[in-house]
Amino acid sequence: MTVTTVTTVKRRTLLTSGAGAALAAALGLPARAAEGPLKVGFIYVGPTGDYGWSYQHDQGRLAVEAHFGDAVETSFVESVPEGADAERVLTQMALSGHRLIFATSFGYMDAVNNVAAKFPEVKFEHATGYRRDHPNVATYDARFYEGRAVIGHIAGRMTKTNKIGYIASYPIPEVMQGIASAFRHARKANPAAEMAVVWVYTWFDPPKEAEAATALIEQGCDVIMQHTDSTAPLTRAQEAGIIGFGQASDMAQFKPRPRVASIIDNWAPYYIRRVQAVLDGTWESTATWGGIADGEVVIGEITEAVPPEVKAEAEALIEAIRSGAYHPFTGPINRQDGTPWLAEGEVATDEQLVNLTFYLEGMTGTVPN
Repeated sequence: MTVTTVTTVKRRTLLTSGAGAALAAALGLPARAAEGPLKVGFIYVGPTGDYGWSYQHDQGRLAVEAHFGDAVETSFVESVPEGADAERVLTQMALSGHRLIFATSFGYMDAVNNVAAKFPEVKFEHATGYRRDHPNVATYDARFYEGRAVIGHIAGRMTKTNKIGYIASYPIPEVMQGIASAFRHARKANPAAEMAVVWVYTWFDPPKEAEAATALIEQGCDVIMQHTDSTAPLTRAQEAGIIGFGQASDMAQFKPRPRVASIIDNWAPYYIRRVQAVLDGTWESTATWGGIADGEVVIGEITEAVPPEVKAEAEALIEAIRSGAYHPFTGPINRQDGTPWLAEGEVATDEQLVNLTFYLEGMTGTVPN
């Protein structure tokens, strides 16, 4: 037994040294296998049990584990505030041997780039961000506005009061794109449709989200949309007998009503692809923005609560976006003050979309600073 133990330790020592790498090469093994499993870390702004944003990112992490097996070792830290706490968690992950770290919230941008500067050998991936200050930082995003075009259409066709409520988190481009796309397509489906926006300044706060939903319902809204992460708005919609949509994950527990459809963020293919790139030694700093065509934005089941003709229209819109025949931001589109943003037939560029910070014509209220 003693001899076996010594032999095992000696073998492990070899496999974590230059000699181990040479041995692996001689045996035809990939270099990564010689170094042990790749440690991959994830940090989440909310709890994995939010059944929304953080839950769906964690489903992507679990998909990585299932796909790679013993070749990877994943870990996560949930409910990490945006700011100094994020920098501390990222630093701890880097120090503990993680070689690929996914930071899954917009507000982690400064922390990611600060820590990346100190650990050039670690690869950092920042969700929904736009800064890549260092060659070991990549960004990835999803074209959520494509999904919001679809549910905006459904909302416009199903509202009886012509009042649609939208619970918004922070006035960043991602959220502004979603509001604009949802309103534009609700209005195209129903020229009488109006949209009221309540800003909650949080990604995940069930009581605050429920309070916002209540305020919208009291204004006469009979459809609730959200860019926040908990199921609280759907719970409130259920109590009020109105409809809503799953956000980030399917939120299937609310089918067939009030949740009549959903936007599902499918991160698994991206996470698997990026882990593979590290294992292969082909990882590069990239900026990725996937959508319906890439399978990154998925519309969940449109339930029987949606009239058949409206479901058919929504499915046709999904296919038009998937095929590239239609872009949700195709002009003419005006800003709230009536000044032109996109001319007739003009399609918004990605640069224009990431600088979308205003409401569209026909909306009331003001965008917070």
